[in-house]
Amino acid sequence: MMQDEGIIDLYFKRDERALLETSDKYGNYLKAVARNIVRDEETAKECFNDTLFTSWNTIPPQRPNPLKIFLAKITRHLSLRRWEKEHALKRGGGEPEVAIEELAECLADEAARRSEQIEDSLVIREVINDFLAGLSKRNRRIFVRRYWYMSSVKEIARAMSLSEGNVMTNLSRSRAKLKEALEKAGIVL
Repeated sequence: MMQDEGIIDLYFKRDERALLETSDKYGNYLKAVARNIVRDEETAKECFNDTLFTSWNTIPPQRPNPLKIFLAKITRHLSLRRWEKEHALKRGGGEPEVAIEELAECLADEAARRSEQIEDSLVIREVINDFLAGLSKRNRRIFVRRYWYMSSVKEIARAMSLSEGNVMTNLSRSRAKLKEALEKAGIVL
């Protein structure tokens, strides 16, 4: 399997093999990211294809490092947009919506909408990174699986051999710690 640097070089050369190598190396992972959000195999495949298209149009000029995280961010963003579009009229019941509602206690909607304001978003990013670094490995995995990958509480419990109640309690405590960290940094809630 080709190394990331070689794949990125193919993108810079505008060699379409970059897409094949990306698909071979990260296809299953990126489809899983999309599937956890959109909850549909066909839509997940479409999001993956959109990720390939976006990466083709973004590399160059960007030279992502690490490539896997760069591609996952694109996939996650596209999948969330797709999910929101498909659920605009029929609210309720989906894991992404539930997970976002849970985090609403920590981040005001207005602050989330203003994420394009670079200064604010950098402060928030730093606080969240520090918060995540301060969690135990287990608690960080639970938090990231829920709020990044949009996994259900049931999926997390099964994958980590925990009870659903344990996962929910863990997430509640982590959200409280995040809220405290944000308030301490002066981020308006």
